[in-house]
Amino acid sequence: MLNSRRNKRGAKPRNKQTGIVAHSFIAATLGGIACLPASALAQTPSPLGEWQYSVGVPLQKMYQENIPDWQVRLGAATSFQPRFEGSDRYHVVAGPSIDVRYKDLFFLSSGEGLGVNFARGENWRMTLAAVYDLGRRGQDDPQELNGLGNINFAPGLKLSGEYVVSKDFPLVLRADIRRYFGGSNGWIGDFGAYMPMPGSTKKFFWFAGPNVSLADSKYMNAWWGVNQEQAAHSQYSQYHASAGFKSVGFGISAIWLFNKHWFATADGAFEQLVGGAGNSPITRSRATGVADVSINYRF
Repeated sequence: MLNSRRNKRGAKPRNKQTGIVAHSFIAATLGGIACLPASALAQTPSPLGEWQYSVGVPLQKMYQENIPDWQVRLGAATSFQPRFEGSDRYHVVAGPSIDVRYKDLFFLSSGEGLGVNFARGENWRMTLAAVYDLGRRGQDDPQELNGLGNINFAPGLKLSGEYVVSKDFPLVLRADIRRYFGGSNGWIGDFGAYMPMPGSTKKFFWFAGPNVSLADSKYMNAWWGVNQEQAAHSQYSQYHASAGFKSVGFGISAIWLFNKHWFATADGAFEQLVGGAGNSPITRSRATGVADVSINYRF
């Protein structure tokens, strides 16, 4: 069943490529592991696409008949990322990678937060989760952020939805909206899509797709605006960051299975800041990226 190299004579070729990808994903998920994010500080704003925090999860139940009631994965991750969103200077951060799921209902994840799939079907799910934003501190980059003050840690709520086109064409469409209470005190939303890529095997599989983000004026001005007080204490002139598109990007996520319990993940993403974020005097580089890896253990 998993041998995608054999083609029967007379078979229609129109789904050959997607069939290979789907069969490779079946081979990988038979081990009981869906691809999971590896970012060390997952809720901190970064060039990672929002879809990369839950990559592969909505596909698992389509290809694996018997999913355990409990799925627990713990690991350690490290990330090479900008000092702040829009920075041209990078640093390395490290932290835990956590993912605990009960059936297709509750989850606790360093990427997705603490939440519930309150509505779901075979190829879709709607999720409500408690999330957080670690904010931004002047000490993250004193050279560029001096005088701007801090964006404090803030809890938030995230409403998201994911839809898989079909088993033969496993394109995942995702949308989410988040509201933070404190910190930026604003709204931000994302639209993205991804699918498993050719070249996946029983021990390795990978995903790729684009992402676009929008935000309201409160969020945009917290991160990229410069008010009168900040202008008086920093190197920047006053600037108002308008609501609208924040960024466009593209990401790749991959997983390597070593054995039944141990696996590694890697994520990479490119982001182009646009609109009020891209034009901000705080932004030193509109084009930024991130790369992270993690080593994980599945119980």
